[in-house]
Amino acid sequence: MTSSPVAPHFLHQLADCAEHQTMSRFRQKANLQIASKPKDGFRFDPVTEADRQAELSMRQLIAEQFPEHQIHGEEFGITGTGPWQWVLDPVDGTRPFLCGLPVWGTLIGLYYQGRAQLGLMAQPLTGERFWSDGERSFYQGPQGDKTLQSSKVTELANAILHTTSPEPIKRHPQVQFDQLNEQVLMTRYGGECYAMAMLAAGHIDICLEYALQPYDIAAFIPIIKNAGGVVTCLDGSRPESGGCIVASANATLHAKVLAVLNQGHAQ
Repeated sequence: MTSSPVAPHFLHQLADCAEHQTMSRFRQKANLQIASKPKDGFRFDPVTEADRQAELSMRQLIAEQFPEHQIHGEEFGITGTGPWQWVLDPVDGTRPFLCGLPVWGTLIGLYYQGRAQLGLMAQPLTGERFWSDGERSFYQGPQGDKTLQSSKVTELANAILHTTSPEPIKRHPQVQFDQLNEQVLMTRYGGECYAMAMLAAGHIDICLEYALQPYDIAAFIPIIKNAGGVVTCLDGSRPESGGCIVASANATLHAKVLAVLNQGHAQ
């Protein structure tokens, strides 16, 4: 990993900024100002004042501390130039945010020349943070401070699979989800970004997401990797640019998952 000019505590400062904006609006419908953004495959892709204001507050702090850094945020796009890029999703999981469900989170990633270096996911309601300093990954929350370790499960038959929604499964028949679903211990839905955090923490073994943007996955690349897991695109390539993303608890399991999901691609 390239030596970062950013101390990990700055990620927590950014999360604090975002939390002030998100928690003042969470479960407060009068303050949400809900709108919808156009997005392929979705009739409703919500954005709220919490999304916008949280990103603006993080952008301001980054600009003050690291004016030479580039910023890529979900709500306001890419600004600046240079090899260091902040990748921000102020409210990842706006749908559960609107439903009052605490499986959304603020995602903060840092790239150097397109490669993930640091990452943090914050869930303010539960008071939990999952983060990586680029060498190890950590948990902070009500259960105390811990070092994250993904699971040792290597057999599909013992693995727990998660994908956020069943809706994309029919839209992507080339991804052999049904084959994987039949082989795993169980499959769960609806965990959004919190499921990725649970993979790093050793409670979920496989996460499959069909169409992620860089800001959806940037924070989790170092968190999962430095907890012992693997994150790639469906074809095994690097995940920083997003796409169809597969995360697994370890390399042995990941190879088996990719083999199943890619069955028939060469035909």
